Amino acid sequence: MLYLSRRVDFSATHTYNNPKWSKERNQTIFGKCNNPNGHGHDYKLEVMVRGKLNIKSGIVVNTTDIKRIVNNFLAEELDGKFLDREHPNFIEKIPTTENLVNYIWESLENKFEGCELYHLRLHENYYLSAERKIENMTYLTRQYHLCAAHRLHSIHLTDEENLKLFGKCNNPHGHGHNYYVDVQVKGTPSKETGMIINLAELDDIVEREIMDKFDHMNLNLDTEEFKELNPTSEVVAMVFYNLLKSHIPNLHKVGIWETEKNYFEYLGEDDYGI
Repeated sequence: MLYLSRRVDFSATHTYNNPKWSKERNQTIFGKCNNPNGHGHDYKLEVMVRGKLNIKSGIVVNTTDIKRIVNNFLAEELDGKFLDREHPNFIEKIPTTENLVNYIWESLENKFEGCELYHLRLHENYYLSAERKIENMTYLTRQYHLCAAHRLHSIHLTDEENLKLFGKCNNPHGHGHNYYVDVQVKGTPSKETGMIINLAELDDIVEREIMDKFDHMNLNLDTEEFKELNPTSEVVAMVFYNLLKSHIPNLHKVGIWETEKNYFEYLGEDDYGI
């Protein structure tokens, strides 16, 4: 089986509002997203399909066909629209990123010939995206930024072994990174809010459990969690996941961007079937 993807872009305006709620409750739950005049995004949609190779042509499907099908759908239904005023689906459902990616999935699922829709990722902005996968699960990813220093040094290895393994990252004075932390949850969007999790609540949890403890810190010297743990990004991802899991029951994974080139993620033992 081969997998291929194409990215397409569109723009739309929307507001978050539950007509069954009071004005005060809508503002409390949705914050600035409840602005009645709306707000907008330049969405980026990644469309992945899968299928078998056509030996004669050397392709599964022409990616320009994917682009044409998706762009025709977007132009007709979503691009340039005020979603909850102009689109029947979003007059009924709050146009959150989760609801939007699910609607796009349901609209495109049977549109492709010679392949099947496998995965959608919808970026609302750089720090927020939603995904829908073929196993009928919805995911939401929120990204956070923190700055920290660390030294890669294991207490279980000799100084010589540490230096050989970690090189300049074993510098006794440490070094630093602009870490980007992806926190991903999974589940079914609420019928009342259209969200898998309230973003304000998620932000509060991550601020308390991660940012307050680790931002602008030396992981080896300033934190209890890494007193005896080597703060590699693999370990950082695992520690952050474990700190968040008890507060976010539907947490799926934590990803760590140590640099633009180095990424690590931890899903927890339950997700691996261990």
